[in-house]
Amino acid sequence: MKKLFTLSLLAVAALTGANAADFPVKDKPVTIVVPFTAGGPTDRVARDLAEAMRKPLGANVVVENVAGAGGTIGANKVAKAPQDGHTVLLHHIGMATSPALYRKMPYNTTDDFEYMGMVNEVPMTLIARPTLPANNFKELQVWIEQNKGKVNLGNAGLGAASHLCGLLFQSAIKTDMTTVPYKGTAPAMNDLMGGQIDLLCDQSTNTTSQIEGKTVKAFAVTTTKRLATPALKHLPTMQEAGLKGFEVTIWHGLYAPKGTPADVTAKINAALKAALKDPEFIKKQEALGAVIVTDKRVDGAEHKKFVASEIAKWGPIIQAAGVYAD
Repeated sequence: MKKLFTLSLLAVAALTGANAADFPVKDKPVTIVVPFTAGGPTDRVARDLAEAMRKPLGANVVVENVAGAGGTIGANKVAKAPQDGHTVLLHHIGMATSPALYRKMPYNTTDDFEYMGMVNEVPMTLIARPTLPANNFKELQVWIEQNKGKVNLGNAGLGAASHLCGLLFQSAIKTDMTTVPYKGTAPAMNDLMGGQIDLLCDQSTNTTSQIEGKTVKAFAVTTTKRLATPALKHLPTMQEAGLKGFEVTIWHGLYAPKGTPADVTAKINAALKAALKDPEFIKKQEALGAVIVTDKRVDGAEHKKFVASEIAKWGPIIQAAGVYAD
């Protein structure tokens, strides 16, 4: 009877996947699924992370782009993947906003993943067309008040980082603006520089060169502290400017399918932590304007708590705006 029980356990282990002794399986790559197209900021982070994780993980780490439906197609693929540690997901803030943007989700964000730890955070900047008459945030608020009903706020599309930041900004100053969605940041930025729209709130990765070149006006950053980046260090935070509690960062985290064995997730988390201390990885992230996460959110439990708090933060804002992606 004891022998049969042992054999049953072995059979279950074989069906459910690996344990730490087997992981990673020799000659089998670990795939980081990016739920967006190649070439974007999240894809760039994933490719840098894959390179930094190869050595500590002792495996080839590759990136697979599975784009569509605001990141939910790629996330669903990982939620339904084998629970062996060989398929993981790198996702941004969309992990927390998709439950409100999509009314019919093919997975449960909280229950269908093992949380592996956070990677980085990218600050955002509030910028305007170069001809806008305001020169600081206080003057901008006065100008918005004087032009109620006429202000145009661009974004890179429904659910994009710039869309989310714009929603929070309108909510914070209690003023509705005419939102102008574009297919990506590039056309939105072109129209902003050309004076076709008034405002844009987007990631520093997309705005720093324009701020440096003075082709746009910059008013504030969305972090709790001022940034050290030379081109942005003169900008006040939104909180300094008077919007208490205003904070938006475009963060990235790593996830595995729910049910991936704890000893396997521990190995992945250890490799992630090693990657976050890799000098080359840090250098590449700094060049993107990203800040490496160094607090307790690099652990799965704190990562999960943080995402839950972001879901609670963004859900009411998105619902109040009445915007849905489906």
